[in-house]
Amino acid sequence: MTSPLGFTLVQLRYFLVAAERGSMTEASAELHIAQSAVSAAVYNLERELQVQLFIRRRGRGLTLTPAGERLQQQARELLARAREVEREARGDGETLTGPVTVGCFVTLAPYYLPLLFSECTRRHPGIQIDVVEAETDQLVEALAAGRIDFALTYGLGLSSEPDLRTETIAEAPAYVIVPAGHPLAGQGSVELAELSAEPLVLLDLPHSRDYFHSLVAATGTAPDVRYRTQSYETVRSLVARGLGYSVLNQRPSTSQTYGGGEVAELALRDGGPPLEVKIAAVGGVAQTPRARAVMDVLRDIAPRPAA
Repeated sequence: MTSPLGFTLVQLRYFLVAAERGSMTEASAELHIAQSAVSAAVYNLERELQVQLFIRRRGRGLTLTPAGERLQQQARELLARAREVEREARGDGETLTGPVTVGCFVTLAPYYLPLLFSECTRRHPGIQIDVVEAETDQLVEALAAGRIDFALTYGLGLSSEPDLRTETIAEAPAYVIVPAGHPLAGQGSVELAELSAEPLVLLDLPHSRDYFHSLVAATGTAPDVRYRTQSYETVRSLVARGLGYSVLNQRPSTSQTYGGGEVAELALRDGGPPLEVKIAAVGGVAQTPRARAVMDVLRDIAPRPAA
């Protein structure tokens, strides 16, 4: 006969919240319980497992020990499975219901989220999708903390994250935009060297800025960055006003900009390999059936490379 477990799912949940918040006080506030209850749960969990999970320093909060870091990943998986067991026990096995939290890189959101929402509503009306829009580093942090189930992002900045499992679902080649009245606007394609004397309007996001800089630097010229913005549409509007050219990856379905101007898109003959659009998740953590279903929808709606 199997011996009964000495710890509880509640203890694991309190431990995970304390680990994420780095503080018993903040964990108790999020859980709406007394701090003493969180502290007691963690203490009893450590006693049962016979390991120290946190290093406690007065005034500096909580730091996970190596044993705590291992338990953090295992506890997430166990609690996710427990929720699935509960759902199936209630008779919900045939219909996927409940929340899925998706992280999405900010510039990908307008292209993927509307279709993702509409298609998930059609296929899985019981799934509630919540979205965290952020930059790559913030998405990686959210994955590690368990705040999102998976992320949709570019491959930029992910190669140095060994704990992540990634899958490429689409490719996004770099291209140039110039004002609609630009002398090169009608020629269909361009090399960056042809624009070396003109100012660059830079999409100034972490990793993205380095990527765009590297494209121009590969031509042997230094980019003349005249304007910077973290807004994709502001880049387009500035270019439409004749303030420079820019290099982007995602292509809107219209050449019109918010400011009323118009841009022309030019294929880039010296743009290097396309950016990869990826689904990223924490390696070794089993995804819920709900999350897997949303991933499947993303794979289906992702644009296919041209033949």
